[in-house]
Amino acid sequence: MHGQLFPSSSPITRRSVLLGGAAVAGGMALAPGLTGCATAGGGEATYPLKFWHLLSGGDGIVMAGLVDQANKDNPEFFASQTVLAWGTPYYTKLAMASVGGRAPDVAIMHASRLPGYAPGGLLDPWDTELLAEFGVREQDFPPRVWEKGLIDGKLYSVALDAHPFILMYNTDVAEKAGALGPDGQLVEITSPEQFVEVASAMQAVTGKHGLSYGYLGDGAQMWRLFYTFYKQLGAEMVLENGKEVQMDEEAAVTALSFIQQLLDDTIATRSGDYATAVAEFVNGESGMFFTGVWELPTAKNSGIPFDAQPIPTLFGTPAAYADSHAFVLPHQSAPDENKRREVYRFVSELFKGSIEWAGAGHIPGYLPVVESDEYSELIPQAHYASAADVLNYDPPAWFTGSGSDFQTYFAENVQGVFLGGDDPAEGIRGFVRRLNALLAKPNPVAKG
Repeated sequence: MHGQLFPSSSPITRRSVLLGGAAVAGGMALAPGLTGCATAGGGEATYPLKFWHLLSGGDGIVMAGLVDQANKDNPEFFASQTVLAWGTPYYTKLAMASVGGRAPDVAIMHASRLPGYAPGGLLDPWDTELLAEFGVREQDFPPRVWEKGLIDGKLYSVALDAHPFILMYNTDVAEKAGALGPDGQLVEITSPEQFVEVASAMQAVTGKHGLSYGYLGDGAQMWRLFYTFYKQLGAEMVLENGKEVQMDEEAAVTALSFIQQLLDDTIATRSGDYATAVAEFVNGESGMFFTGVWELPTAKNSGIPFDAQPIPTLFGTPAAYADSHAFVLPHQSAPDENKRREVYRFVSELFKGSIEWAGAGHIPGYLPVVESDEYSELIPQAHYASAADVLNYDPPAWFTGSGSDFQTYFAENVQGVFLGGDDPAEGIRGFVRRLNALLAKPNPVAKG
């Protein structure tokens, strides 16, 4: 999910791909003559569209193919891509482009970052009637996914996908541990005690660990698991500027204490990093793996027998941490109406072709794809697709979301808890104090 920074004024060439690692399929480079409205076959106007995103690696390859196909099938537009480095560089450049009048026609951002951009005037809202004209309607998305794009009743983002935190498991190890049901999938696990029992049984099979989970030095990994369990406890977290954090300390302590129980160097490594956890699982040295859907290609390429599902509901309320790659309209003071119409056409084409996006592990946001026979044949994707119905994004605030410092602040206060030495209550209180300091400040990227 991390990429190389490419200058926005430069086309993506074979050389830049080889140097930067963002693989590109045909049709992504800027075509000569498309700096203005060119002429396509039949005399139709072709509108050049500037499309920014932060997708590299395998995701970048798939997106390149989708854009290439959309360009091929639609002579009305030609979309050229600019790939920027994941995280702060991307979001800073996107904000500066919107403020400075150099915004692209369409961009992808994480849905969790929306509260820091839309209220400040950095994004333009989508016209839902025009989206519907191109076959993209509210009923075509899971409610939580669609609603995340709404701010003050206006739609500012439309999600290409949901990418939740899930549970992968080695089916051979699970079978030997007696943890497979008659359908060949993991038995239903409904309590923390039962999860520990299953993990311990798998550890007895592998002789190393029952569960892989890497987090050391990785605030995002810590937050994903914590927030999943926190929300399963039915707890809320409210971050409102000018007010103190509203957080359920008891639920937070319960979630952290359970994570400490898992990280005992038997069920799971107490001080493992993410790369070590991935290697451990794909080498068959553990039975289960807490990870994101983006690791699906890695698991498949390893050749191990595995399946996946939403993280079991251990604390009563089905919930999973997730984010979405979502399409947004960076603010333009005087957009060309005809050109913007082609943006809607372009985005609708990517939604309709997102069965290819599902191959990378993401759950397509567009339900006609998820509900298709073709998607039902994708395993394990079809086995964890229901996570889209119970997903939870970061609590809305200008400083939260993927690639922000929010998860770093979490790590600064709770990594010692994960390692087993620090008190969960003190860790959470330190995190709350840090958030209270942020809530006392205005949004620094708000326009104007």
